Amino acid sequence: MHFRLLLIISIIFTGSFSALANGKKITKIVLDAGHGGQDMGAPGQFSHEKDLTLAITLRLGKIIKDSMPGMQVIYTRTTDEYPSLKDRHEIANQSKADLFLAIHINAAAHKKNRELVGYRVIKRKGKRMKQPIYKVSYIRTTQAHGTESYVLGLHRTGQNEDAISEYSETVADEPGLLNEEDPMTAIIVAQYSSAFLDRSVNLATKIQNQFEWQGRLNMGVKQKGLEVLAGSAMPGVLVECGFINNPEEEVYMNSDRGQFEIALAIFRGIRAYKEDAER
Repeated sequence: MHFRLLLIISIIFTGSFSALANGKKITKIVLDAGHGGQDMGAPGQFSHEKDLTLAITLRLGKIIKDSMPGMQVIYTRTTDEYPSLKDRHEIANQSKADLFLAIHINAAAHKKNRELVGYRVIKRKGKRMKQPIYKVSYIRTTQAHGTESYVLGLHRTGQNEDAISEYSETVADEPGLLNEEDPMTAIIVAQYSSAFLDRSVNLATKIQNQFEWQGRLNMGVKQKGLEVLAGSAMPGVLVECGFINNPEEEVYMNSDRGQFEIALAIFRGIRAYKEDAER
């Protein structure tokens, strides 16, 4: 009990959870190709998000297996199927993974265009008046470009803490540390969730830096209350690899070169994160 009390005090005052986070081996990663099956994801002019996410994910998995001996790669899907969001984080949790990485493709909102095409004459209060006629159309392509990564938003940490509690035996660095009967457990779980968020930001930043090094626009690391991240009891990042409704980026992401470069940037970010975590 004396050790547990000291550990909790250490956790509270370090904030970064360094007492438990340093030197942890990263041996398992779950790769989640977004969408799939009946869920097409964002549409481009000639392709769909679900196909691009799968192609990039499989390339990434191969690079990891070829270049990081000892790293186990687990996929949420390897074909055109749709695992539910719950299924995706269940795969990660049950496999006792160290990292969760979701691959997605971005899309900018369509822009409404209102064009004056003529007039019609109407009568109002006995007077003849000209009323403008507009043609409304939507511009579906965009000039938006670049990559961005998401980590879990703070308003979803409650669900994340529930997942950590449920999978406490696989999450905790010390066996038996998380015990539902112990009132201190809630404090420790909250600190694990905070530490996982810190690690997620670290991983996302390293991935974004690699995209920037390749010459892509780095749109930064952002927070969002994403279900697929909230239910995963481990550090997790969702990567948006480019804009499918930007014609140039759609061509790039459908090319062998583009898919390889995207996968390589993500791999290099993972490798840099792993090297830091295991120091």
